[in-house]
Amino acid sequence: MEIERKNGPRSVNRRSFLKTGVLAGGAATLGAGILTTPLHAEDHDEHHERLDRGDIAILRFLAAAELIESDLWIQYTELGGVTDGTQNNYQLALQYLDGDGSQYIASNTLDEISHADFLNAYLESKGAEPVDLDRFRNLKSSTAMGAKDIGRLTNLFELTVDTSWYIRYRSTTNPDFGATYPQAINITKRPTIPRTDADFEGEDHIQAIADSAAFHFAAIEQGGSSLYPALGQKATSSEVLRIIFGIGGDEVAHFLEWVDFAGNAVQGPPYDFNGQQTPVTDAGLTFRNFNDPPNPLTQTNLIFPVPCEFISRRLPKCAVIRPLTDRFGGAMAAVTGLTNSGLFIGQSKEFFKTLQRMAFEADSAVRDR
Repeated sequence: MEIERKNGPRSVNRRSFLKTGVLAGGAATLGAGILTTPLHAEDHDEHHERLDRGDIAILRFLAAAELIESDLWIQYTELGGVTDGTQNNYQLALQYLDGDGSQYIASNTLDEISHADFLNAYLESKGAEPVDLDRFRNLKSSTAMGAKDIGRLTNLFELTVDTSWYIRYRSTTNPDFGATYPQAINITKRPTIPRTDADFEGEDHIQAIADSAAFHFAAIEQGGSSLYPALGQKATSSEVLRIIFGIGGDEVAHFLEWVDFAGNAVQGPPYDFNGQQTPVTDAGLTFRNFNDPPNPLTQTNLIFPVPCEFISRRLPKCAVIRPLTDRFGGAMAAVTGLTNSGLFIGQSKEFFKTLQRMAFEADSAVRDR
């Protein structure tokens, strides 16, 4: 089932320091957790300071979000991450967007697992209850070769991907000031992983699945990029704020890589697919050339946030992560966005109530001034 690929500019390994795939071995231990020793309060807090209710609520929601992220990234890694031997057509389609695509997926997955493990261990070290979503792992796995037959928290079979982030970060406006943005491309009820072995077949079909995944990768990580600072503004403990800065910064690093990655799917010539130039079309979904005609709001090599309105329209525009407010970037906004995407199709009412309750409590946190 291999697809012969022509070596275009994007298939060249542009980051030679990642060339060795040092994390490939770690991808096989995704479910085992990252922390190998318990985290004790005295390891990081000589005063044994207990967290207030608001900080606990913030960290518990972030832990839940990271468990959800870990669940979806594990599914991407099982089918599209680093493996030895013959690559399946999904891996090849992802690697066609960037030769290091499979490595980035595996690395992103390990990061998210480390975030979830750390946040839960930190909560326990402070005498707070960790987050356990295992009872909700009831969604079906892909049956494609490479996927594990285990229960999932998330559904990657019929996603409606919010691609407005692509326009937002190339715009000089800010959603926190009321700006809205169109979809860069309409990805509606599409799989982002092969559902069965049949999805490996058809060159445009498997490439469209990979291209949809590329936009979903960035959609997920831009949400985390806004969530951490939005909640960080409510944190009371300086140590909790340090955790939010540390993990939130890693989410931003993820997002910027996937911005570049998604742009590769729509850059047009000299990008081509097995001898065919873009667009790639499958079942009514077309990944067109975003550079034709040229438009700064769709330009594919703009990967950094464009300076925009920030704090006040009277101040100079500034390149920042946005949104940063509860309304658009907080916990309830995150739950709403993930739910609307179809990521939780098939989940129980109890799951939604649990997630919404944690989100409400996190957004209700108030800094103790």
